[in-house]
Formats: sequence, structure tokens, C-alpha cells
Amino acid sequence: MVDDHPSPVWGIERILDRQPDLELVCSASTVGGLLAQGIAMDIVILDLRLDDGTSPGENVARLTEEGIGTVVYTSGEHPVLLRSAARAGTLGVVLKSASEGEIVDAIRTAASGHAVLTTEWAAAIDADPDLAAVDLSPQLQRVLTLYASGETSAGVGAALGVTAETVNEYLKRIRQKYAAAGRPTRTKLDLFKRAVEDGWLPLPGRRPAPAPDRSSRRGGIGRTPE
Repeated sequence: MVDDHPSPVWGIERILDRQPDLELVCSASTVGGLLAQGIAMDIVILDLRLDDGTSPGENVARLTEEGIGTVVYTSGEHPVLLRSAARAGTLGVVLKSASEGEIVDAIRTAASGHAVLTTEWAAAIDADPDLAAVDLSPQLQRVLTLYASGETSAGVGAALGVTAETVNEYLKRIRQKYAAAGRPTRTKLDLFKRAVEDGWLPLPGRRPAPAPDRSSRRGGIGRTPE
């Protein structure tokens, strides 16, 4: 866990002490200090504001480069900083006022490599004016929504009446379009997040809405071995 105040760390440690599959393996006041310990970890619970002058986007990106996922842990009063973390690829946002169950569920979800779909994460994305629009044809939209929802290439192909090879070519085009917009999609999780960001899949807690008009759119947690 990365937090420059000890009390949140103590709180998370207390919560995880009762979880047989989760362990707080280390903590530090900075991301650099955490990584310097050289301890293997799956997820970092990251405080949104740190006193070392780093931005949430910088910290999320640095940890992602090390192969470590992040969950931002915040009181939620800084929407600009939340958007910075969301754009950098954090797996989710959890409020410090959340219940113990919600916090544990978020950590487990992130540790499994899935996005933590809280309303706070969705709101950070929904209010971001800087997300560059990506124009997808109806067919590419269908491929993205099916694949990002968990289908395999073969499954998407069967649903659309095309081959898996054609689906993979479609996915290549989708990734190229997002990369050109400065919004890379290296993993299936990235594709899922882009689909949520652009309205192809519904935001958490909301029913699916009609497809939007794209022409006008502008510390460390280790899992105990089982």
C-alpha cells in the first residue's frame, strides 16, 4: 500500500488480517519507496494524493510498467486527480468511506485482473472532457462489445456470422483506432474499459443506453497461495 499517512495503512492491515487469501505484504509513503523494497505483489492500494509531488497518473503508470495493478483509495474529493488515475489505467477507485466488504471485494477483483466497477471510477470517466473520440463502424462496435464482455474471438465470430480470423482482424483495427487517439488497448481489460468509457457498454449500476452520437463527442497487496 502507498500512503503517506499511517492510519489508512493500519486500517487496511486490520481488514486484511481477517482474509485468508489476502495479505498486506508491504507499505511505503511513495511508489518509489514501495518498489525499492523488492517485494512481489499483485495489487497496490494507492492513495490519490501524495506529498512527494507525484501525480496519480504518474504513479499508476509506473506501477503498471512493473506489472502491478492499482486500486486508488481516496476520499473522492478530487475529480481531476481521479481522472488522471483513470486515464493512466487504474483498475478502479474505492472510497475510504466504503464498507470493509466493498474494500475486500475491490481488492479481490483487481487481483484477478478485472476492473473494479464502482460508481466513483465510472464518474471519473464520465466527466472526463479529454477522452479523444474514436469512431467505430456498427460492425466494429458489435465486435468490441461482445469481445469486451467476455466472448472469445470464435464466440464473437459465431454471433456475427464471420470467422475467428475476421474477428481478430476487426480487433486489430479497433486497437489501431484507439492507439491513434492516444488511448491504447493492449489487453482485453483495456478493451473493456474503452467500451465503458465510450458508451458501448453500460456504466456500473446503469442500464444500457442507446449508442451515443460519436460525431459530436468531444500499497502492495499479495495473495496468499491457495
